[in-house]
Amino acid sequence: MIDGAFARWLAARAGQLLLDLRAELGFDDPGALRAAGDKLAHDLIRTELARWRPADAVLSESDEGSRLAWAAEVSSRTVHRLTADRVWIIDSLDGTREFAESGRSDWAVHVALWSRQAKAPHGLVGGAVALPAQHRVVGTDFPPAYPPMTLEAATGGGRRIRLAASRSRPPVFLTDLADDVGAQLVPMGSAGAKIAAVISGEVDAYLHAGGQYEWDSAAPVAVATATGLHASRIDGSALKYNEADPRLPDLLVCRKDLAPRLLAALQRHSG
Repeated sequence: MIDGAFARWLAARAGQLLLDLRAELGFDDPGALRAAGDKLAHDLIRTELARWRPADAVLSESDEGSRLAWAAEVSSRTVHRLTADRVWIIDSLDGTREFAESGRSDWAVHVALWSRQAKAPHGLVGGAVALPAQHRVVGTDFPPAYPPMTLEAATGGGRRIRLAASRSRPPVFLTDLADDVGAQLVPMGSAGAKIAAVISGEVDAYLHAGGQYEWDSAAPVAVATATGLHASRIDGSALKYNEADPRLPDLLVCRKDLAPRLLAALQRHSG
């Protein structure tokens, strides 16, 4: 509870900083806005983690070398998080493209905590996703209610599954899969915003394949699973965090009643 509340506070603080920066700089120079936002939010989160959780390790998108895959020179002796008991996995600005576009609200701040003592396979024990432009934060300290099944879905009615999809990098097989299961694609920005939309019931599922890192999904997956949603790799295997190689290229987050149907469709189309 304490770590979850801290994650919520930290994500909210970074989110407010990003809103203030947007208002101050405007959108005339998107590149400068993106760079400033990433740096300021990252510095704030890193400073507060050093102050309040100094013994914990950190895996951050914005840290130098964070994308290094496992190699001989990258070992538990040189990368502290690989032997640490607790690791904060953060994305100070998820959806930088959307952040720098006027009027867009589908960007987020991710703060998650991985623990070696966790019972769940993914190892996540706390997390929060701030959606600053939507004026809300979702977190594991007070998990949102499980999204209700619509009347149409409950009675076998005709409403199509709403499937959140990447605006810029949708999987190549996504259109065929959507046709197979009768899904309506809903393009959105950041992974955090897409998973938050599943949590709220705005969409029914989110799937991604083709390239992500642990910080793209750790915090929203922590909240989604605390809510009771299904979260896995697209082959149905468990998501795992604080791995030597931080790449985590695919995932599926959805209501549990949809998981068997979507995983079967993924088996048909993602190979």
